[in-house]
Amino acid sequence: MKRREFLKKSGAATVCAAGMLATSAPSVWAKGKKFRWNMVTSWPPNLPVLQTGAERFASRVKEMSEGRLQIHVFAGGELVPPMGVFDAVSGGNVQLGSSAAYYWAGKIPAAQWFTSVPFGLNAQGMNSWLGSGGLKLWEEIYDQFNLIPRPLGNTGMQMGGWFRREINAVSDFQGLKMRIPGLGGKVVAKAGGTVVLRPGAEIFTSLERGMIDATEWVGPMHDLRMGFYKAAPYYYYPGWHEPGSCIELLINKKAYLSLPKDLQMILDSAAAESNITMLNEFEAGNGAALIELVEKHQVKLRRFPDEVLSKLKSLADETLEEEAAKSKLSLKVHQAFKKYKKEILGWGTVSEKTYYDSFT
Repeated sequence: MKRREFLKKSGAATVCAAGMLATSAPSVWAKGKKFRWNMVTSWPPNLPVLQTGAERFASRVKEMSEGRLQIHVFAGGELVPPMGVFDAVSGGNVQLGSSAAYYWAGKIPAAQWFTSVPFGLNAQGMNSWLGSGGLKLWEEIYDQFNLIPRPLGNTGMQMGGWFRREINAVSDFQGLKMRIPGLGGKVVAKAGGTVVLRPGAEIFTSLERGMIDATEWVGPMHDLRMGFYKAAPYYYYPGWHEPGSCIELLINKKAYLSLPKDLQMILDSAAAESNITMLNEFEAGNGAALIELVEKHQVKLRRFPDEVLSKLKSLADETLEEEAAKSKLSLKVHQAFKKYKKEILGWGTVSEKTYYDSFT
């Protein structure tokens, strides 16, 4: 009886203490310092997954922090130009940015490896590489610019692009004006094409008016919305140039370090959640969009000929070695990427590749 009475009192005390903690916690958090941050992106207003994903990320941070950290998101051009995100965050004009690392190749050649590598890793491979040491390299190359990078999303396997004329041989790239950034663009240039850089909001007009002959963007879901099928009839696959493109979160390092530890962890956790959610959205939307493009809009879906892919792969290997030789950091990142790709390729061959091959 005494033991039962003791346990009863102990249980009541525990419940009471827990209730007091639960009641007092919100008021303690509410008294903490509040932060109001701005976030700029390279994406057009209301663009699904990319821009809406940045806005969802901000909403999740506010929810998880119970309002202690609130983020105002600006689309490309609303506060800074789409290609001005890096400088704005690095300089401390804003605290956060969403973009793609290969846009900054002119400032940091090594940054290109952290978006996507031609004939490189898919989304699953990129995530596993970043989690196995790649992120530390990324942090190292951004540190001198007062930046902390985090993966914020992934497009998954992209399409090869929209073309105003057919591609039957590598020679068809000669003189071709194509909007294609990153290392993939350097491969197209090596094949004889002319690379033209355009932010997303300007691509359709450039293609429609003949200022460019071809463009890549992401995949069927986005490409349908962008209306590229109205300006170019041929839709090529696979997206050899971007097999798993990582979307980056740029964080001003000084601002990040000014946050309490728990808010830093909330930022990191919300970014990790967004990384998976964006990929899921792309994967879920691309199938239906591809069917609509082909069946409703009569898009001419084409696979790059094997000879073309083989030659592009050879040119990509040359390009990567040349780009890696431009700086010690580029070489360091390239070697780490190449080593990881070799390791994961063996596993992928006996696992998922064999599985997918069984359906053909």
